[in-house]
Amino acid sequence: MSGADVIVQVFADQGVEVMFGYSGGAILPVYDAVFRYNATHPKDNGDEPMPLIVPANEQGAGFMAAGYARASGKVGVAVVTSGPGATNMVTPVRDSMADSIPLVVICGQVSTVAIGSDAFQEAPISNIMGACAKHVFLVTDPAQLEATLRTAFTLARSGRPGPVVVDVPKDVQNTTLKFHGTGELALTGYRARLRAVEQSALSDADCAAFFTALMQAKRPLIYAGGGVIAASAATALRAFVDTFGLPVTTTLMGLGGFDTTDPLALHMLGMHGTAYANYAVEDCDFMLTLGARFDDRVAGVPDKFAPRAKFIAHIDIDPAEIGKVKSVHWHHVGPLVRALERLTSYGRAHGLQPAFDAWHTHVAELKRMHALNYDRSSALIQPYAVLEAINRHTDGRAIISTGVGQHQMWAAQYFDFRAPRHWLTSGSMGTMGFGLPAAIGAQFAHPDKLVIDIDGDGSIRMNLGELETVTTYNLPIKVVVLNNVGDGMVRQWQKLYFKGRFAASDKSLHKKDFVLAAQADGFAWAQRLERTEDLEATIAAFLAFDGPAFLEVMIDPDAGVYPMVGPGASYAQMITGDFIASRAVAVTGEAAPSNMF
Repeated sequence: MSGADVIVQVFADQGVEVMFGYSGGAILPVYDAVFRYNATHPKDNGDEPMPLIVPANEQGAGFMAAGYARASGKVGVAVVTSGPGATNMVTPVRDSMADSIPLVVICGQVSTVAIGSDAFQEAPISNIMGACAKHVFLVTDPAQLEATLRTAFTLARSGRPGPVVVDVPKDVQNTTLKFHGTGELALTGYRARLRAVEQSALSDADCAAFFTALMQAKRPLIYAGGGVIAASAATALRAFVDTFGLPVTTTLMGLGGFDTTDPLALHMLGMHGTAYANYAVEDCDFMLTLGARFDDRVAGVPDKFAPRAKFIAHIDIDPAEIGKVKSVHWHHVGPLVRALERLTSYGRAHGLQPAFDAWHTHVAELKRMHALNYDRSSALIQPYAVLEAINRHTDGRAIISTGVGQHQMWAAQYFDFRAPRHWLTSGSMGTMGFGLPAAIGAQFAHPDKLVIDIDGDGSIRMNLGELETVTTYNLPIKVVVLNNVGDGMVRQWQKLYFKGRFAASDKSLHKKDFVLAAQADGFAWAQRLERTEDLEATIAAFLAFDGPAFLEVMIDPDAGVYPMVGPGASYAQMITGDFIASRAVAVTGEAAPSNMF
């Protein structure tokens, strides 16, 4: 086989169902190999076995692959050319690294003899991506290509998942090779560390120490992060909660890891978490942290986070996260499912049945007293009302992707998530432009599910060209743009902490007509919602449309994201706005000393 054929055959062996990418000179051999493979291996229904989806640009391809991976739990694959094609992938790769999303990215590269000569469309991808990816390979020995590719998939999905980049010079793609069908690189150190983590197990002493603390607790709480999703640990978490009765709050990345409609669910905690979740964190005396990292949007001031917790336990797959931000009293590094199942079986075997009735009553009262709310009498369309209406129709069962900004936080707050992998958002990187291409990837992962992109007028501009990708492939994605004529989250900070100086965040002079843009890209259903009295009927028609649909909603430009934990503040100092009950009056003004945006 040629090197290009080897790449495609390894994809087939790894179960790749779809890939995303944009062509160019240095990757043409691989694209030709994909074309030939699909032509000679048709499915029974005539479809291609590995379709290559072409976006408007390579960043879109990266986020489509990430959306596919986030929605399916499989490795997403992107294939791009050298130079600008590869550098356009930097943001999706870094985004996936920050959120622990498994990707394999194949980049074309100039021929090995031209590397370092500033050849046409050359970029030092191994250097550039090295700081952004879980690992980067530059394949200069053709004999190592097959093993390198198989290793890339193993690295991407094992341990703490992440993106792996394989930079393949054009001459390596064209070299004639013997295909072995097996074999990987040694990576002795990585495999030894991985084996140690994957084989680790809780001892009886570990379990006894954990339950000694839990049985003494009166107000225990589970703080669950994206690791619950990555580890497919939702079922194990459910069993643990059913057995021992601990309420659950999740991070932004952990939404769906525990059914948000459950009586013991506190939805999201953190800077824009629900008030009742944050107050529960203030009140708890025992915290079990699962696959979360005490990041700055949750524990902005670590010393003030869970201030009454006498015992904090932490389970994670990554040893680097233990004690990195906040010291804990008990920890375990290992697979989350095994750890939860072991704790559950140990507790059951020893007849440990803690009684948390008073705490459950307190949690229910927090949820009642400090529920999310907004100005329901306003003549202006409130974004919260739009999302509540969509949520009533979807019942927590749609796949929701978002851009980044206020709309992202509103979606996280006001949607229900009954299962994992129904919530796709750029968490750690906060990448505007993520929502639309991620929705495309998710729709390819689940062709029969309802996929909705909740976007903002600022965020969707970043990758607006992918509207054409939606209609090119006739994907029934529903796109909602909550238009507040500006960068709303930035404006909110400017209003609160910069005395209303809206530097570079006002878009009122911009001329973009989003509905015309959607129609130009082939959306047969594209409408603008401007009146509150039309909201319910328009949402129903939008969601019922059989095919791609685009809805722009002109929302109240002064609508804010509340609750909000300001910079340098504790949860007790949370700003709840005018319509959510607060336990104390929060103080705003000039920003407190903090490097937090």
